[in-house]
Amino acid sequence: MTLKNWIWALLAVTPLAWAQAQAQAPAGEVKGTAVVHTAESARAVMEKAALVLPARVTGGAVYVGPLKDAPTQVRQRAPVVVFMHGSSGLALKAIGEWQLWLAELGIASVAPDSFALPDRLTYKSPIAVETYERVHALRLSEVPLAVAAVRAAPWADPARMVLAGTSEGAPAVARYRGAEFAGRIIFSWSCEDNYFVRTHDTAIPADRPVLNVISLTDPFFSPANSWLGNPAARGHCGTALKDHKQASVVLIPGAPHTLINLPAARQPVEGFLRDVLKP
Repeated sequence: MTLKNWIWALLAVTPLAWAQAQAQAPAGEVKGTAVVHTAESARAVMEKAALVLPARVTGGAVYVGPLKDAPTQVRQRAPVVVFMHGSSGLALKAIGEWQLWLAELGIASVAPDSFALPDRLTYKSPIAVETYERVHALRLSEVPLAVAAVRAAPWADPARMVLAGTSEGAPAVARYRGAEFAGRIIFSWSCEDNYFVRTHDTAIPADRPVLNVISLTDPFFSPANSWLGNPAARGHCGTALKDHKQASVVLIPGAPHTLINLPAARQPVEGFLRDVLKP
């Protein structure tokens, strides 16, 4: 038996069955063309970023609004979560709900607006991996913009930052090589080679805490996806994080792709943030 055939046998999947499953991939769609920020859009990414500040920071009501309108007079600094949104952008209601929940924990949060780029490329999966990678490069370029903005903010404690992201925003969290963040949270991304990337290229510093939360049957990145593009995929970041002594993987059975507000997701996230940020 050849090595290739042995692998198919081990996985209990025949080459024909795998090929048939891949043939079921739906037709993707691409709209827009822009995948590189201009100087103007790079400013707008953070000016339009969704910011939520806890009441103890403002000394009054919780602030909810764009970063550009944030209060300049604050009572105290707070730990910060930088959140990289998914392909739906900041219009996804779940993001605002999650940020308000963070404020209840005493944590500020800011979500850069990738769609501040005019004619920003959008898509319906699956599309060419080269196109995905151009989007990933765009998202990765937004992380340093967020770091600079947080460091300059009077409401932020830049020594207590966590980088988090979901779906399209999560590869940027996994790939960012900087050491500014005390920890990372990867929602709904598996840190594996599949249709979404050339290679997963996970580069989180091994000494930093990291939490991966994903559905056991994620429709895009688990083996439940018939066009995943990797018959050996496990559907989570466990393999990529095997050498990280402070890594945790949470699999939620039956959860949808957007799961940030599920009680089963919030509980481990709260524990992680309290341990890392000590709000």
